Amino acid sequence: MASNKVHTATDANFETECLKSQIPVLVDFWAEWCGPCRALAPLVDQVAEENHGKLKVMKMNVDENPETPAKYGIRGIPTLILLKNGELVDQLVGSVPKNKLDQFVTRA
Repeated sequence: MASNKVHTATDANFETECLKSQIPVLVDFWAEWCGPCRALAPLVDQVAEENHGKLKVMKMNVDENPETPAKYGIRGIPTLILLKNGELVDQLVGSVPKNKLDQFVTRA
């Protein structure tokens, strides 16, 4: 993890860390073997730094945590979801440029 503002989400902590969060949450579903996921990672780190205190940023390894991605119908990675008050606000699939990512998080 390049940024200490990005936290790890797991099937076990997802409800506590993401659904019960007081602030909006960006969850990055990724895997070690996924090239586009690695390309997106530095941008997710930047978003975490720029929105610290306003947005919680979590990364979930889909290989290690199969339950949550299945619950949200995650079929391709990278997939980013935006949660607010425990509700799914929006979803973004694939690697995207930074400006598109910034637009995405402003929806929260």
